[in-house]
Amino acid sequence: MSEPAKDGLLGHNRVRTLLALAVPAVLIGVVSALVLFALDELSRLLQHLIWDNLPAAVGVDPDGGWWIFGTLTLTGLAVGLIVRYAPGHAGPDSAVSELGGAALPVGVVPSLAAVAVLGLAGGVSLGPENPIIAINTALLTVLIGRSFTRVPARLIVGLTVAGTVGALFGTPVAAALLFTGMAGTLKTGGALFDRLFLPLVSAGAGAVTMTLFGGTLLRIELPPMGSPDGWDVLAGFVIAPLAAAFGLLGVAVFAQVHRWFHRLGNPVLFTTLGGALLGLLGVAGGTITLFKGAEESAELLQHRGDEPAWALVYLAVVKLAALVISAAAGFRGGRIFPAVFIGVAAGLAVSAVVPAVPVSLAVAAAVLGLVLAVARDGWMALFIAVVITGDVTVTAVLCLALLPAWLVVTNAPHMLAAEEAHA
Repeated sequence: MSEPAKDGLLGHNRVRTLLALAVPAVLIGVVSALVLFALDELSRLLQHLIWDNLPAAVGVDPDGGWWIFGTLTLTGLAVGLIVRYAPGHAGPDSAVSELGGAALPVGVVPSLAAVAVLGLAGGVSLGPENPIIAINTALLTVLIGRSFTRVPARLIVGLTVAGTVGALFGTPVAAALLFTGMAGTLKTGGALFDRLFLPLVSAGAGAVTMTLFGGTLLRIELPPMGSPDGWDVLAGFVIAPLAAAFGLLGVAVFAQVHRWFHRLGNPVLFTTLGGALLGLLGVAGGTITLFKGAEESAELLQHRGDEPAWALVYLAVVKLAALVISAAAGFRGGRIFPAVFIGVAAGLAVSAVVPAVPVSLAVAAAVLGLVLAVARDGWMALFIAVVITGDVTVTAVLCLALLPAWLVVTNAPHMLAAEEAHA
């Protein structure tokens, strides 16, 4: 066993230090979940106003083409005005940044929260993970930094990511898997679980808090698969890499689409144009292809068997195009939730074509491939694929299916644009 690091954050008395740091870790997890819950509830209220109350008040069908097109175009205009003129300019473009990173100035939070809520409510095909992590990091770096002056800023950022991920998915397991690959960057010394201890505390506090306030954002139910056999393993080996390859079609054009939008220079122009294009895609695919995709994924699964395979493939194509445009046109948001919808649609299409493949396996393997392609994190992709099935028997098959899918994506570009292209 290696000796304790003398200059690490934990020092000689790891137990005492971990217990002391657990207090701010719990606070970080709780606050992260509360901010996520508030932002999600605000976006739901605004979405209800835009897509239910207003159309009813004026006697318009919210599923009609003009309402969809007009709403997305105006959403793009509103986001562009905030990005161009509001203090903080809604922070950095989500297209050029990974999850986490350095804390933003707290003055950026109001404009970033505004564009995140507008995008979620207006139907933009992005999830809340990027902006909510940035918002929580900015707020908690100030709050914890002032209240617990001996906690390093870098540790606060890491614990905020953990707490927010735990709240997003309702379990600290997601954060644990994510931080297994990141733990080496935390200079805490000691064993791996010493480094995971505080992120797990924060993620657990975030997950419990979010559960108490109504649950996670990803609520999908699939029938149990049962005991897998050799054919199931073969199916996973085929579906996951094919789904990853499909996702890479969007990844391959992402940087070029981002450059094309940003050549317009003014965010008011390119986000409005992006909103208009999203409106056209919404007209083509229907309202089920709008929004972040969590509730829409559950709706697809609830009515599985009602759509033919070609229609499900069509929905997946429309949503992938919407994801690329949403992320490239200056909107702020994450790609995981839309990728889940695309995977659900693709998996249901496979199940419709090959009924012998259990629907749980087909959907989970397709989600695994899509999330892997757009997020490039094997642990996160595997976790989400397992979570949506709610069936541990499929885990072994998915672990094997991850391997050929990773070979497909490992040399492909990431879904990120060059920072110098950002206007």
